[in-house]
This record gives sequence, structure tokens and C-alpha cells, in this order.
Amino acid sequence: MKDKFNILYEDNHLLIINKPNGVLSQGDHTKDLTVIDFGKDYIKEKYLKPGAVYLHPVTRIDRPVSGAIILARTSKALTRMTTMVRNREIVKHYVALVDGVPELGEVELEDYLVKNNQKNKVSVVRAYSSGAKIAKLSYQVFNYLDKVAALKINLKTGRPHQIRVQLANRGLPIVGDGKYGYRSTEDHDYIYLHCISLSFNHPVKKSLMKVKAPLPKLPLWQKISIKEW
Repeated sequence: MKDKFNILYEDNHLLIINKPNGVLSQGDHTKDLTVIDFGKDYIKEKYLKPGAVYLHPVTRIDRPVSGAIILARTSKALTRMTTMVRNREIVKHYVALVDGVPELGEVELEDYLVKNNQKNKVSVVRAYSSGAKIAKLSYQVFNYLDKVAALKINLKTGRPHQIRVQLANRGLPIVGDGKYGYRSTEDHDYIYLHCISLSFNHPVKKSLMKVKAPLPKLPLWQKISIKEW
């Protein structure tokens, strides 16, 4: 498991990991190993820590999605980072490969979403629907590859499956995402959606941080060019 992970940043307060596709951000009914499990083992071995290791997720990514994920190593960091998440003070950029023809320029998407927990699937609904929560993002096309468009996405809210369902609702399913309309309905351990950067003020040092996560070594990712953003 260890050789799958890449540490992007660490100090006494935070651990930021480039999560591989197919790995859980936190535990669920499957009991499969998670990023938290890896992080705790990493800290225990590196720092020779006896007993339990304190480590809690600050941000989360869907299982088939890859990219930067923030874990808190102290309760102080967790409390402050949780407040930053609630106040939308963490800037999250994703890269997605979509099947379709997106609008050009900067496009703003705003929808109301409801999650069916039994089916683990999210739907776009009317604003007044029971349990509906607003979801916002913006995107820009930065590359084309045959019939696939590469999008840079600024995630403005953090709803479950948000990017996947909002794009699919515009006829732009993410490559590999059979759950949300990609033409192949096969189950995949990965889809072409990656959290490429996170920007925020450090919860203790207060300095501005920008952490970038290299793209996975998957076939289509290797064919696109990403410039500095």
C-alpha cells in the first residue's frame, strides 16, 4: 500500500497526501484501508511514535478520484481547518477529462443537489426540494484530446460527487465515470478527475500555502499538457 502514496507536505500540524484512485478518504462499510490508515502508519514509523496516532481528515475526495487531501495532526489544526472549510477559505482546483463539447471561456455552474445514501448517488433537483443543497463551481477548457476536453475546475462548495454530477448534468460526463453517464457503464477504480492544487493559510503559522499534486500515471493524463496556473 505504501508505494501508492506521495507525501506533498508535512509538519507538526498537517499531513497532505496525493491520494491514489481507488483508495478511501475515510472508512466505510467495506472496511477497506484508507488514506488515514496509511497516514497513521507513516507517522508511527517515521517518528517512532508509540501508541495511537492522532490524524483526522480535513478535506475528502471520492474513492475513484485522485489528488491532494489534507489531514490534521493536532486537534488545534483540525478545529481551525474545519472552520476554514466551512467559511470556504480553502481554494481547491481540480482537473477533469470530460466526454463532450464544453462551453468556452469561464463557465459558472450552480445547482441544487440531493444525495441518495442508499444508492450512493447524487441528483440535481429543484431549489425547494427536500434536503437540497446548493453547489457551485466554475471551469475553463485548457486542452483537447480527440473527443475529450480537459477542464480546470475551481470548486466553490464541497458537496458529495459535486463535480461529477454537475458536469454530467450538462452532458459532460467525466471519462470513466459510468455512475454519472459516461458511455462505458463498467465499474472503474478510477475516473479522470484529480484535485491538483490546494491553497490556504496555514492554521498555525498563518503563512499562505499552495500545494500541488502531480497527475496519476494513467494513459490519458500522460497525453495532456498542464501549464502553471
